[in-house]
Amino acid sequence: MSNAVAKTIEDLRDRGGLKGVDVANIAGVSKATVTRWSAGTYSPQPRTQLVLSDLRFVVEKLSEFYAPDEIRVWLNSRNELLNGRRAIDLIHDQQTELVLEAIERLGDLTYL
Repeated sequence: MSNAVAKTIEDLRDRGGLKGVDVANIAGVSKATVTRWSAGTYSPQPRTQLVLSDLRFVVEKLSEFYAPDEIRVWLNSRNELLNGRRAIDLIHDQQTELVLEAIERLGDLTYL
């Protein structure tokens, strides 16, 4: 499992432009914990694994529209498509469906 988690964090960094501190904030853990996950010496709790999985899926969807540095900004910024909320907060609170709906609307906006 730790290999999968390390790969997830690497993917978040590469595709989403996320730093360890970003992952820590979304997962509600310390940056040191994320470092241990990356090294494969520690595995996240099941709820946190779900958050990381959701985050990876969101980053994958956002990569269809944005470059990694733009994804990081999008996740951390208040967003009109999310009624002024931040995607990282919604993902942390297990409301990823709202974020995915907003990303779907991004796709709709590109065809206007």
